[in-house]
Amino acid sequence: MENVVLIVHLLLALTLIGVVLLQRSEGGGLGIGGGGGTASGRPPTQGIHKITWALGAAFIVTSMTLTIIAAQNTEGASVVDRLRDVPRSQATEEPAPLDGELLLPPSPEEADAPLAPLAD
Repeated sequence: MENVVLIVHLLLALTLIGVVLLQRSEGGGLGIGGGGGTASGRPPTQGIHKITWALGAAFIVTSMTLTIIAAQNTEGASVVDRLRDVPRSQATEEPAPLDGELLLPPSPEEADAPLAPLAD
């Protein structure tokens, strides 16, 4: 179900981008470009504007639907709640070394050895 809503959401987003780019610029938005509008404050309602509003509304609905689906799929606990449930013995326990010999201090024979490799 989530995948279907996600695909519809992506198709709506791409269609909405295309429809907005097809609209005629009416100017005044950013103070750049645009053709002359009507003398009244409100431009006439065109079909493409209605399509844009419908696609925008559908995009918002699918966004909220995806949010609700994602909230239902969670385990019901936040990350902080999951950290609180970890016993203290596990939280403070240090991981075991992979190779014990690598973590041992150098032997007395190796104490005089150079720490950095020589450029031979």
